[in-house]
Amino acid sequence: MNDQEIRTRAQAAFARNLQYIEAEKIREWVDLFTPDGVLEFAYGPPGVPYRFAGHDALYEHMKNFPELLRVRFADLVFHDTVDPELVIAEFRADGKAVPTGRAFHQTYISVVRTRNGKFVHFKDFWNPLPVIEALGMDTIEQIDAA
Repeated sequence: MNDQEIRTRAQAAFARNLQYIEAEKIREWVDLFTPDGVLEFAYGPPGVPYRFAGHDALYEHMKNFPELLRVRFADLVFHDTVDPELVIAEFRADGKAVPTGRAFHQTYISVVRTRNGKFVHFKDFWNPLPVIEALGMDTIEQIDAA
């Protein structure tokens, strides 16, 4: 497989990631990761876990997502890298917190290391405060319990 084919496969996996989250397909989303794959949030609030490793931890982290948030992603742009297995993506999200009905808007940058089309290390750079506010949470204890 040449570099362009590897890059295309890695970027397609990233696009599927957004589709699965929108469609609330959490198991399918987890399967995009290698068995020891890592999800990391660069700007997690103090006291809230910011790193999840392995399928079980990823599922536990995301299993309640459909009960908390509805989201639509748009304006996905990939920034080419020298390494075809490294994906840098920029996009935005418009969503609603299910428990409160409040809207939120986000801009994301994700840096994702892939191997054979699977996520090895997924680092998300996003501001969690708009989602926290939309959910009506104002304490770390509430965020951690969600």
